[in-house]
Amino acid sequence: MTTAPMPATVPQTPAELERPLLVANLRSFGWISNRVASLSEGPAPLWWWILFVPSFLALCLLGFCVSYQISTGVGVWGNRHPVMWAWDIVNFVWWIGIGHAGTLISAILFLLRQRWRTAVNRAAEAMTIFAVMCAGIYPALHVGRTWYDYWLFPIPNSNSLWPQFRSPLMWDVFAVSTYFTVSVLFWYMGLVPDLAVMRDRARTRARQFLYGIFALGWTGSNRHWSNYEKAYLILAGLSTPLVLSVHSIVSLDFSVSQLPGWHTTIFPPYFVAGAVFSGFGMVLSLLIPLRKIWKLEDIITMRHIDVMCKVTLATGSIVGYAYSMEFFIAWYSGNPNEGFHFLNRALGPYQWAWIPMVTCNVLVPQLFWIKWFRKNLVAVFIISILVNVGMWFERFVIIVIGLHRDFLTSSWAYYKPTPIDIGTYVGTFGLFFTCFLLFIRFLPMIAISEVKGVTPQSDPHHPLGGAKVAESVPDED
Repeated sequence: MTTAPMPATVPQTPAELERPLLVANLRSFGWISNRVASLSEGPAPLWWWILFVPSFLALCLLGFCVSYQISTGVGVWGNRHPVMWAWDIVNFVWWIGIGHAGTLISAILFLLRQRWRTAVNRAAEAMTIFAVMCAGIYPALHVGRTWYDYWLFPIPNSNSLWPQFRSPLMWDVFAVSTYFTVSVLFWYMGLVPDLAVMRDRARTRARQFLYGIFALGWTGSNRHWSNYEKAYLILAGLSTPLVLSVHSIVSLDFSVSQLPGWHTTIFPPYFVAGAVFSGFGMVLSLLIPLRKIWKLEDIITMRHIDVMCKVTLATGSIVGYAYSMEFFIAWYSGNPNEGFHFLNRALGPYQWAWIPMVTCNVLVPQLFWIKWFRKNLVAVFIISILVNVGMWFERFVIIVIGLHRDFLTSSWAYYKPTPIDIGTYVGTFGLFFTCFLLFIRFLPMIAISEVKGVTPQSDPHHPLGGAKVAESVPDED
């Protein structure tokens, strides 16, 4: 006599171990489209103008400072022997670092199939583009005779002037310009399906025409989606090595030199970790206020905030390890110049920059080990700002302290920025926030098509898959 096999029981995941949904409150596809697209429709809210006007004024300040510097000369900056790299290169490296989180979220996390990236990748990609624009201003001005910047490119000319391709400064030109180009293409490729949504929702002929032009005739057909996914995957593959190479090449500007504190092999991974660290800090600083103002809590959930806090904690720990290794290598090498340099960092006249660097980059992120800090948005916002403050001081410590005390004591000096230095830096914030505010005003800040793909009803294996989900929370204006 045979007995029928007992049906296999599917183990149930305990409720406390279940991951929270990436789109809260079982929001429908229609609600997601309405919520995100409505941010770019209708008149601009008052808070947008309150932010846009000072940002635009700061952009005007940038135009004045750049015009004055070009017409007068680099001497209007505080750069003096021996500190010939100073405020300008500090800000160049800082802005390039901020631009790393966007491409990492979009490219590397896409290849690793991290679905949580979908709610934050669009804003992070835009942040990358605008940060690289701000960074590119400084080396273009630092060459002195800006009108000869085209000599940096290998184009035929009557004087047979060719770049020195063995110089890491030249590698910077190609790395940053390639990074910017691929980032723009990647950002635009992801925008195409959402531009079609904006085109179909547009109520004026001008909007229909402009969104339609940039949507490239998107209809959402199977053929369009197939080509889109192939192109997106290719661009993700191209972007991934750029995330790792761009800041590595920037670090080679320093590490190939013979200066104490610069000539070290730890710089490439150290700079990449620091760039991701500062980039995620800026993403949190931008998205936490926007999430609250535009009522995006159901799309940018606490799970997104929690994961980004953990990435910030991990990269901050790597940066702290690099700091300790620098001091250990200086001691272990037995090189008196290396030993003096690192003691000068901690105990010298620029100690006021070294202390906030260590505090903000090493100690403050360790608060994210505690769940309460990751769940408290005010604490996360403050820590994210402190992260970028600390990373700016890190670049200042590396560059200025590395130069201000030369091998000869007769060449020692104390660097101070000039008002034009400070005005140019403030102006780059104006450029960044002006571009970012225009972006969130006229383009969907959230990737509508990608967010729909991570909802429970889009997953056929989910209990709610394929079902019509009733909205548990009424729509909000």
